[in-house]
Amino acid sequence: MSESIGFNLLHKDVQRWIWTQNWIALRDIQEHAIEPIIKANCDVIISASTAAGKTEAAFLPACSRIAEINPDGVGILYISPLKALINDQFRRLRSLSEILCFPVTPWHGDVLRSVKDKQKKRPGGIILITPESLESLLLNQAGWCSKAFSSLSHIIIDEFHAFLGTERGCQLQSLMHRIEFMLGRIVPRVALSATLGDMEQVARFLRPSTKNYPCEIIESSTSHSDLKIQLRGYLNKASENEESTTGFEGIVDDLYKILRGKSHLIFANSRGRTEEIAATLSDFCEKNGVPNEFFPHHGSLSKEIRESLEARLQEDNLPTSAVCTMTLELGIDIGSVDSIAQVTAPHSVASLRQRLGRSGRRGDAAILRLFIPEDEITAKSHLLDRLRVETVQCIAMINLLLKKWCEPAPGNQYHLSTLVQQTLSVIGQYGGVRANQLWSLLCEMGPFCLVDQQIYVGLLKALGEHNLITQMRDGQLVLGVRGERLVENYNFYTAFNTPEEYRLECEARVIGTVPIDKPLVVGQLIIFAGKRWEVLDINSDKKVIALKRATGGRPPKFGGDGQSVHDIVRQEMLRVYIDKAMPIYLDKTAKETLSEGIDCFHSLGLESTSLIQIGGTVHVLPWCGDQITTTITVLLRRAGLAADCFGGVIDIRNCTLDTFYRSVRAIVHDEYPTSEDLSRQVPDTIVEKHDPLIPKELRDLAYGRRYFDVDGAIEWMAGVCQR
Repeated sequence: MSESIGFNLLHKDVQRWIWTQNWIALRDIQEHAIEPIIKANCDVIISASTAAGKTEAAFLPACSRIAEINPDGVGILYISPLKALINDQFRRLRSLSEILCFPVTPWHGDVLRSVKDKQKKRPGGIILITPESLESLLLNQAGWCSKAFSSLSHIIIDEFHAFLGTERGCQLQSLMHRIEFMLGRIVPRVALSATLGDMEQVARFLRPSTKNYPCEIIESSTSHSDLKIQLRGYLNKASENEESTTGFEGIVDDLYKILRGKSHLIFANSRGRTEEIAATLSDFCEKNGVPNEFFPHHGSLSKEIRESLEARLQEDNLPTSAVCTMTLELGIDIGSVDSIAQVTAPHSVASLRQRLGRSGRRGDAAILRLFIPEDEITAKSHLLDRLRVETVQCIAMINLLLKKWCEPAPGNQYHLSTLVQQTLSVIGQYGGVRANQLWSLLCEMGPFCLVDQQIYVGLLKALGEHNLITQMRDGQLVLGVRGERLVENYNFYTAFNTPEEYRLECEARVIGTVPIDKPLVVGQLIIFAGKRWEVLDINSDKKVIALKRATGGRPPKFGGDGQSVHDIVRQEMLRVYIDKAMPIYLDKTAKETLSEGIDCFHSLGLESTSLIQIGGTVHVLPWCGDQITTTITVLLRRAGLAADCFGGVIDIRNCTLDTFYRSVRAIVHDEYPTSEDLSRQVPDTIVEKHDPLIPKELRDLAYGRRYFDVDGAIEWMAGVCQR
């Protein structure tokens, strides 16, 4: 340690704590983070793989600084997306805080009031908090916050990637900006994440309102342990009546045979599939007379069940496999697991990279196994299935993972729902605020920089019409009767909203429920329960979608459900088809399915065209992300074509290539609509929590920016016309 420049900058008690840990040396990110954090004259972003020492890289110098300056109040505000992560960090920081003689206080809804009261009586040390609890503090304890945070040295944000581009992330930006406004000075921010893409974009997201404040980006230069990958293919056999028998049994059987006896994380993408896999694996254990070691983990389970499983993984005394959604994707310390299993295609490269970081944490190789089912090809198979799109998408994501690329956060969003929340919260915090002060704080100088004065005035008028705010004679805005009730409810502190489930009905018979997280219009086709349906009506008040069975061939197995796929992923998929390379990590079945997909691609001449007519249907393959593909589809529907998109492929029923070209030329050469115009065709544009309070014209503006890319779609169409 004597050769470490960074170590010698640390406070003597922090150095003493490091010696008690028996560390031989600091890790690279820890060494590089010490000086900029101790100096506290810039923001810092620390990006490294899971278990690379990011927590210590931030806290050791930050704690050194507050040990030196001995602030009168809270020195470090640590913000986490998860209560469980706060509890975990509290456990990890206790020994350090005891040596330094200042408190570490966890602060969220499950923490005892007595613990919070102790911090309130004598503010100091470190507070570990969620954005929602911080919102509550600023709104309800503004006077205490002003005093307690007066000497705040750093704000540390953990798992920063989880906030990027989201409503919750925008809330976090606003909360940090409000703290600085309250204190009248800049507080350096330290962001920690294992999964980040464009680092310059991340720096802009960390501090969107102060252009000239420096930011130091620290990325680990040490290579991760070796990576072992296997993609296992499974075939859903088609019976005589063209109904497929699922390959689920084969997948679960292999999960049991391969994973039993060690500890693993099995990611299944949906809660329903998570429960199904966990229950079946548990049944296998009982049938074979062995103790169960497979357990579900998702957000709908009770806190006790989740924490019991997390503790079992941490103790590492018994083989334990958690079948989970994204709940174990973030950095809760569950120790090291032997491998990661991914059932069906991952949602994104960023998600895959984050999940993989949970394996290979003892210097062993990180192990990733993907279990990907495909349908057996028949005469009625959809083009998507014949191209083996799900397998190819997995391979493309692995390629991008190995190139260290991941999706950038979506930018240039209005986030009007969160602006409603922050407007009401600021008014509640100060008792009364003028409209121009609100706009200046939240929009001109704050994170809602796309919102001009005209848009904000329209938003404030709507809040007044809903009796959420009232303007006094002196011009100050105060909370109205309904506004007071709203902010007093504990649900107010949460900015994000889970998409509402719509009931699917066919001839008044309920066939299931789905959340609407993408544009949906009457006449559109959707895939549900392995069948193709046409949308007859969308009742946004009753949350009901009326359907009828659609005619045509079998629907594609892989509809591309889940998070939006990025342009780069689709372009990498195209490269996989063109290059014809056979990755060495495929098993026999996966090699066969990939070969089928590549053969189909080239036999149809898709290396030189993005259009193909099969029967009365024109298939369009733009090789663009979901935002552009969705926009192309909507523009074609506006032109009178029966267009639908699944998994990046657009189907146009009852169409010819000549008709398609004529329509596209007309779209490109006429005055084409704005994204706001396209939003007006969508029956329900209420997506986020406070959208019902926003005027329809403003909601259309925000919805269009979020879901449509007219410029990208027109550029692609113009290129088609020139071919």
